[in-house]
Amino acid sequence: MSAAHNQQLSQQLLGRGYEALTPIQRSVIDLIAVEEPSGINPALIIDDRKFGERLSDKVAAVGGSWAFIIAFGLILALWMGWNVLTRGGKLAFDPYPFIFLNLMLSTLAAIQAPVIMMSQNRSAKRDREAAEHDYVVNLRAELEIMHLHDKLDALRQAEMADLLLRQNELLQEIHAAANVKRAPRAAKPEAAGRKPG
Repeated sequence: MSAAHNQQLSQQLLGRGYEALTPIQRSVIDLIAVEEPSGINPALIIDDRKFGERLSDKVAAVGGSWAFIIAFGLILALWMGWNVLTRGGKLAFDPYPFIFLNLMLSTLAAIQAPVIMMSQNRSAKRDREAAEHDYVVNLRAELEIMHLHDKLDALRQAEMADLLLRQNELLQEIHAAANVKRAPRAAKPEAAGRKPG
């Protein structure tokens, strides 16, 4: 579509010139001008995650589940129970105060926290892209509805003008017909005043 059409649409729908619009608003005006559906944002469909990003998403999914909490609790209970029950023997590998367990827990927390944060950052980025796409679709829908309202108002005004024009023509025909009927009646009283001769 032409730049003049885009300028007219932006002025009509947003009350500003096309140059004064944000890039998102311009894209919405462009979509309205070409009358194509918005579609799904390709960035939200394509899975372009690298191996590390997929791994961090898996770690976050597992680490943030009840299955992980229950399994981890069972492992801790077994670890501590085994070392308490076999204390003093050769089978105890981490006697009470469980120093090796503390080291393992600290290491797990030190590794798991940044990995989960990487996944959350990626998820937040995708959520921002999805929100921006939703904003474009919602803004376009709102502007299209406003555009339809304007078209309906124009059609209603044209229909009302046509209806008034036809009504005036009918009224003129009724008045003309009434005047034709009155003219012969006016002649009758004169004829009634004459005496037969």
